[in-house]
Amino acid sequence: MDKLMSWMTDSFAPKVNKMAKNPWVASVQSAILAAMPMVFIGSFATILSIVKDYWKGFPDLSLLSTFSFGLFSLFLAYLIPEAVMNNKGHKEVSKQAGLAGLAFFLILVFPTITAEGQIRFDLNSFGTAGMISALVAGLFVGFVMNLFSKWKLIGEDSAIPDFVAVWFNTLIPITLILLVGWIFTFELHINLYNVVNSIFSPLIHLGQGFWGFVLINFLGFAFLYTFGISSWVLYPVMSAISLPAIAENQANFEAGKAVTNIFTAEAANLFLIGGGGATLALVIMLAFMAKSQRLRMIGKASFIPAIFNINEPVVFGAPIAFNPILMVPMWINGLVGPILTWIVMKIGFVPIPHSPFQLWYLPVLFQSWIVTESIRGVIFFVILFAITWIIYYPFFKVYDKQAVKQDAELAEEGE
Repeated sequence: MDKLMSWMTDSFAPKVNKMAKNPWVASVQSAILAAMPMVFIGSFATILSIVKDYWKGFPDLSLLSTFSFGLFSLFLAYLIPEAVMNNKGHKEVSKQAGLAGLAFFLILVFPTITAEGQIRFDLNSFGTAGMISALVAGLFVGFVMNLFSKWKLIGEDSAIPDFVAVWFNTLIPITLILLVGWIFTFELHINLYNVVNSIFSPLIHLGQGFWGFVLINFLGFAFLYTFGISSWVLYPVMSAISLPAIAENQANFEAGKAVTNIFTAEAANLFLIGGGGATLALVIMLAFMAKSQRLRMIGKASFIPAIFNINEPVVFGAPIAFNPILMVPMWINGLVGPILTWIVMKIGFVPIPHSPFQLWYLPVLFQSWIVTESIRGVIFFVILFAITWIIYYPFFKVYDKQAVKQDAELAEEGE
């Protein structure tokens, strides 16, 4: 354990954090996070749809989701190249890069143009179904724009106004980007949208499998987290799998087809009881059962955030992070939660979520009913919470006993 702790602290964690700060990786992450309010609106639409189930006269507000969550890829096509330019130090052309990304993505999704001059798009490609294509398109545009930012037609020392210089300095790269899209789509008639999705489909398929679901969630929400590595590091990978999956579930449900994708944020939120590693049970123990006054104070300070699935106070305040006694039960729960969630959804005991609901900070008790639309989701929450309690309890007792001894030693030294 000491060797593992030393390697993770001195070697692995610094490398992962360095990778997360890479401008290309950071750009994808920041773009997805910037677009999240539009996903939240889709979540509100889900709540409103539940109201309509019980009140038939309530208006159908599903189009709120269509023009928010349903345009997620379109937003990314703009935000990713803009973020790349900002992170690479070319803020003066970031908006132009975003516009180029938007234009390139619209060509990439293979629109049809009628004889009357009408252009038609598949609305599904604008949603999370086109997310992988939007990521690829955005990074390609960012690469080209960054490359040409080193070769400017008009230098910074020119007497020409800056905004005019930007016009001319972006003409060549944007023209090149659009020419690439035009050649593939309108001349070669190659559907880049389908090509990109087919290339990455094995990754998506792997993520939707049992081991993909369990291991990715375990690494992101438990193992790496206990070494101070934020789960946001894996968020681009998680969202690339989960967001298209919930969109497909929604489309299949509305079409009367089977809902099969388990790897969704909505399903994952069922086992994030109090946050990654299901730490709510531990927080309650610390706040109301600890004999150590220090741990009791930490528990009470962490209690309200934990109810809303925010567990940084207990992970870094107890601390769980870098603490072998409390890291182990967090790892166990980080595996047990995804495993049990997969099993109960695979056998049909708990319905697989079919509507987007990204309000992860809502207490899991309420989420379990909203995302599954079934009392069985609530029953599963109660059972899983009891299991996490049983797992944390013996480790809590050991750590509390140790803390009491440490508190007494500190008190003696202070006298």
